[in-house]
Amino acid sequence: MLIKRCGWLLLILAGACRTSAPSADAAAVRQIIETNNANAARWYAAGQIDSIAQLFALDAWQFPPNSAPLAGRDSIASFWRTATTWGQWQFDLRAQDVVTNGPLAVERGQFTLKFAAGPSSPIPSAEDRGNYVVLWRREDDGAWRVVWDAPVSVVPLSPPAAK
Repeated sequence: MLIKRCGWLLLILAGACRTSAPSADAAAVRQIIETNNANAARWYAAGQIDSIAQLFALDAWQFPPNSAPLAGRDSIASFWRTATTWGQWQFDLRAQDVVTNGPLAVERGQFTLKFAAGPSSPIPSAEDRGNYVVLWRREDDGAWRVVWDAPVSVVPLSPPAAK
């Protein structure tokens, strides 16, 4: 009897979790994401942080490697306004897969990064590469914006300096 009740409960919950919004066309959403990624790479390189900021939802989170997370569009923009004063950032973002469900899309991809430090940079020039997962959301204005941005480097950290 308990098993039968649990089965019915699972069926009811599964039905309640289904979205009534039609699923977005995955190919069309992927094209939008790839266009946004190409724009982002150009904007980071040019230091156009106001343009970058518009790719993020107001409640977005960005998880930079080896750093505290950045919470909110304003925080993300503030960080990158400062970071672009340190030197030249060159990103290459390549979507490997995009899965959609209604107003949400998850992008899995690979990135490369080249940073050329300027004369007053607090960090040295560096190169990185890795994988990332981005959660996108179609906002009320119809734009797809980043909600969560999580890059994961595959480059090992340098060992600590010998004392």
